[in-house]
Amino acid sequence: MIRVDPVTLEFNGVRLEPLGLHHADGLRTAAADGELWNLRITSVPAPEETERYIRSALEMDNRVAFAVIDVAGGTVIGATSYHDIMPAIDRVEIGWTWYARSRQRSHVNTSCKLLLLSHAFDTLGCAVVGLRTDNFNHASQAAIERLGAKKDGVIRHHALRRDGTVRDTVMYSILRGEWPEIKSQLHYRLSRHSES
Repeated sequence: MIRVDPVTLEFNGVRLEPLGLHHADGLRTAAADGELWNLRITSVPAPEETERYIRSALEMDNRVAFAVIDVAGGTVIGATSYHDIMPAIDRVEIGWTWYARSRQRSHVNTSCKLLLLSHAFDTLGCAVVGLRTDNFNHASQAAIERLGAKKDGVIRHHALRRDGTVRDTVMYSILRGEWPEIKSQLHYRLSRHSES
């Protein structure tokens, strides 16, 4: 049975550290890079909602939230979480993920996912890691598929968006047996990225 506790993880110039109220200013700055709160398909907080966003993340029983830090600059560049943690079946999901627009389509997402997936499978002993996204968030779906996750299906009329509409949720997963090949592929992609 897995036990998911807050932890600090670091790799490839990116650090994940347990989210706290001291990250509020950094999260506001990261979200302002692209005014990400205006996207109806994300969970990015508006500037005035940042402290509430952090408190809500910390109060959830089955969520461990992280600030994403650029190690070189020491700046907050986004957030991510383990959530929907199910210890009895050794399952976690990775989500609530967003990055400043200037860090999107860079090494950051692959590095963060390698950190979270490695910790989930290699340290915690997860049997499966799930990922989910809005059915209209095509960029997120493509990013999840590039990781090597398999599409499990779509849960229709599943969750409220910030604008009050109801979304369909696209569900993905990676099984423990699939992890070694996916891990190798992610390391290969990062090595190719560093060469360019």
